[in-house]
Amino acid sequence: MTPERYRRITAVLDRRQPDLTVLLDQVHKAHNVSAIIRTCDAVGVFRAHAVTPADVFRPNRHTSAGSGKWVEVCRHDSVETAAAALRAQGFRLYAAHLSDRAVDFRTLDYTAPVAVVLGAEKLGVSDTTLDLCDGEITVPMYGMVASLNVSVAAAVVLYEAQRQRAAAGLYDRPRLDPELYRKTLFRWGYPRLARQFEAAGRPFPAVDLPA
Repeated sequence: MTPERYRRITAVLDRRQPDLTVLLDQVHKAHNVSAIIRTCDAVGVFRAHAVTPADVFRPNRHTSAGSGKWVEVCRHDSVETAAAALRAQGFRLYAAHLSDRAVDFRTLDYTAPVAVVLGAEKLGVSDTTLDLCDGEITVPMYGMVASLNVSVAAAVVLYEAQRQRAAAGLYDRPRLDPELYRKTLFRWGYPRLARQFEAAGRPFPAVDLPA
């Protein structure tokens, strides 16, 4: 790993947000999944979550521009298990969903641990999923079209989260657990070696952190 790449990776890791994420509930179209992951990378999401069959979750490399390498995606077998896992980590879940209960997405406090829940392209967030959420948010629209494409909606909401978090100083210092930071630094800096160590069940060697 060159010094330049080391500095680039650590600069990105220093701004990763472990308590901001998305939960994709049956979002099947690869180009939408990839676009959402690309936005996650851009705003500093460390780990995304998805409820979808393994053979369906194949992000489009062109759309994601390689960002799939930098955002870990945890796949869950059901929305119930996904919601339980997120709640155990302290997240509150808010569904992007057009309804009488939904509030303007800008009124939410995104400096707290938040998971933005996004539903399937045609059907949106299911009733089962809505029952597991803490609230519903919507993007105000004044045209003839009633909703945005799911990847566009994700980008709009996540950039509001980025704005609030930047104003609160949450990008000003590393926020990842130190051990997770070290493992990710090695995985990103030496991906082939990381795969070999993982296949052998061996711990990653230490990599010096920046002063």
